[in-house]
Amino acid sequence: MPRVAALLAAGDGSRFHGPTHKLLATWEGRSVWQRSLDHVRAAAFDHVIVVTGAVALPVPDGVEQRPNPQWHLGQASSVLVAVDAAAALDADAVTIGLADQPFVSTSAWQRVADAPSECRIVIAEYDGRPGPHPVRLGAEVWPLLPRDGDEGARSLLRLYPTWVCRIPCLGSGADIDTVEDLDRWKSC
Repeated sequence: MPRVAALLAAGDGSRFHGPTHKLLATWEGRSVWQRSLDHVRAAAFDHVIVVTGAVALPVPDGVEQRPNPQWHLGQASSVLVAVDAAAALDADAVTIGLADQPFVSTSAWQRVADAPSECRIVIAEYDGRPGPHPVRLGAEVWPLLPRDGDEGARSLLRLYPTWVCRIPCLGSGADIDTVEDLDRWKSC
């Protein structure tokens, strides 16, 4: 089975009141989304998909771009685009992360993707606390995912806690939602 990763990059970033979209904001010469993509690509997936929407992103060769025309309906629509792409590749799971989380390490992507196959849902755990990204969703849970709203698989985590495997990971699930978030990380 192919190992498939999807980076969700479709939202409008409405809380980021900077001169550009939050995913395109840079520090040390790399944009937020490129930093996230670098970690995914280094994890050696067979296929890497970027789900785009509100802002045009320069998706490099070797990465499949999947536009989400319904990005404005919330994260659930982007998760479904990722799942459809994984299904088209005959994958039995998809590992999903967010493009505004550039501190999710390559090893976190690898560890979550490589968790035992009997785990229907796999989430990253940082310092003993659920990340939850990246998250690996087995094909058996895809039909149960929400069809709309701004929630990806979170409802499944609540409804089926026995299906969830937590994998300790290095890195951080912190995201960049505001200019202040970005400034805080630039000062570290």
